[in-house]
Amino acid sequence: MAAVLLGVIFLAFILQIALRYLFDLPVGWTAEISLVAWLWLILWGSAFVLRDEEEIRIDLLLSMFGPRGRRVLSSLGSIAIVLLFALALPATWDYVTFMKVESSSYLKIRFDWLYSIYLVFTVAVIARHLWLIVNAIRGREQTESTHIGSL
Repeated sequence: MAAVLLGVIFLAFILQIALRYLFDLPVGWTAEISLVAWLWLILWGSAFVLRDEEEIRIDLLLSMFGPRGRRVLSSLGSIAIVLLFALALPATWDYVTFMKVESSSYLKIRFDWLYSIYLVFTVAVIARHLWLIVNAIRGREQTESTHIGSL
């Protein structure tokens, strides 16, 4: 999916250049496709492609503790993330479903469809961090348990 979205962005970019400079036909829908594909690429990639150890974080505190302390701190962080995302989920659902009244300028994509990826992202983040908590309780290190393939 990520590769397809990158391909869409690339093709829309090349098409936009060709239409503008070769045919003197500036169009806006190619930029809109690129923006939508970029939004979906970032959130889809963060939800399903990015491994936990690939995320940017400041682990100054984690390095001061042993394996058990790291598991406890990671669990506390994951619990906080699960709670915050779960508390925000109803409001997020309301906002995304409310956005059906708006659509994009050129392609007329309803915003609820366009931003529905954020709901998928939110649920995936909650699931991932619940899995991290379970693995911390089971005594597994964070780096060996956070990719979709380890589920």
